[in-house]
Amino acid sequence: MALSRSLTGILLKVASVLVFIIMAALIKATSAHVPAGQAVFFRSLFAIPVIFAWLALTHELKGGIRTQNIPGHFFRGFLGTCAMGLGFAGLGYLPLPEVTAIGYAAPLLVVILAAMFLGEEVRLFRYAMVALGLTGVLIVLGPRLTVTEASGTKEAFGAMVVLMSATCAALAQVFVRKLTLTESTSAIVFWFSASSTLLSLITIPFGWVWPAPWEAALLVTCGILGGVGQLLLTASVRYGDASLIAPFEYSSMIFSLAIGWAFFDEIPTLTMLMGAGLVVLAGVLIIWREHRLGLRRDGAIPPQG
Repeated sequence: MALSRSLTGILLKVASVLVFIIMAALIKATSAHVPAGQAVFFRSLFAIPVIFAWLALTHELKGGIRTQNIPGHFFRGFLGTCAMGLGFAGLGYLPLPEVTAIGYAAPLLVVILAAMFLGEEVRLFRYAMVALGLTGVLIVLGPRLTVTEASGTKEAFGAMVVLMSATCAALAQVFVRKLTLTESTSAIVFWFSASSTLLSLITIPFGWVWPAPWEAALLVTCGILGGVGQLLLTASVRYGDASLIAPFEYSSMIFSLAIGWAFFDEIPTLTMLMGAGLVVLAGVLIIWREHRLGLRRDGAIPPQG
């Protein structure tokens, strides 16, 4: 029975990762015309009906969105919206696998930020793994930051945008860890979607466009997929131990490589694969170490997007 529940948790986790990667690919397909802030609006707004349906089915609609920490939700929403918007913008400049690999910096940065702001004890092993993972990120970034041609300049800008996205995502995850002390998972998920929908409206003066019908369809689908992915992620930690299912987050690299190659003609370089491999190794070892030490990993923290 325990094995069956663990397998269910793993399958739900992998399904959530796949859904989020498909969502990112759809955002990338519209990025040439639709601004990132507008994409955040669609992604957030159309996730809300999915969340409401989930709350209704689980009989949590009345109390599921009750909150005791409005300021905490606001700051988490602001940082999460920045992370999402910057990540969506980066998809317009870089291949999908590279955006995925650079995004892996977020959980590594959480280790440092949690020690700084939450007082979590970080031993030498985890600091060493963070250093190893950030070295991998630098290997991925290196070729983008050393090219001087016009196209290379755009890609360098995109790389820095995605790195900023990972930093904001890490800060948002620190706020999520604090929120879980008083807030339910459903409240955290709902209020993030609500706050990011409102905050994305601030970007209207910066050039929203009237999307073509096919673009609108893709953007609405992104929102629905975002809601579904979050629910799959939440369900996964109900069935399997978080330390068991967490490493399957890195299956996103396999999915992004396959989708990038099949739909965007993106061929990964050996340097990118080597850097991504170091980041994945460091992340898995940190998760293993946390499991050995019995540290709590929160399942409400969403992957990028």
